[in-house]
This record gives sequence, C-alpha cells and structure tokens, in this order.
Amino acid sequence: MLYSIVSTDVTNSLPLRKTARPAHLERLQQLQKEGRLVLAGPNPAIDSTEPGDAGFTGSLIVAEFASLEDATAWADADPYVAAGVYTAVSVKPFKQVFPQ
Repeated sequence: MLYSIVSTDVTNSLPLRKTARPAHLERLQQLQKEGRLVLAGPNPAIDSTEPGDAGFTGSLIVAEFASLEDATAWADADPYVAAGVYTAVSVKPFKQVFPQ
C-alpha cells in the first residue's frame, strides 16, 4: 500500500538539512531503486523552486510499504529526524487516484 509521509521543519532548518541531506537522499534513492517511490520533495519556504537561504518548511514523500508500521518505522529512521530537521512527521495511508 502507498503511504504519505508529511514532515514539518523546525525554524531555520537549512543548515541541519545540508548536513543530513546525503544520507536522506540515499534512502530515497534506495526506495526508487526498489520501485517503491512515487514522489518525494521539500516544500520551499518561498514561492520558488530554488528558495536559497529561505530554505524549506517541510517535505512530502509518497511511497509503498508493507504496512503503516513499516512506513512509520522507515520515517522514524530518516536522517533528517536524527539531525533535528523535523518538528513533526505524519504517516498516513494514501490512495492514489491520479495519474492512473
């Protein structure tokens, strides 16, 4: 089943993100390699795909996991969590309707 992982950043998270980003991306690349990643990306803090020093306010990942427990465990092990980037993480079942 698909799950959405919606994360909210702490204030001024950009320095923390930069430190943990390689390990964070490595885990996402593994999901992609396994064919389980639907989409992933950050929420820019300003109306721009390149927010620069404004940074980001959170992230969205939609991926396939065997269960809610597995998705939650995967999210809890994110390097951004360990680095203190996120103030909150929500994991919920997700039903993709579009695109088909």
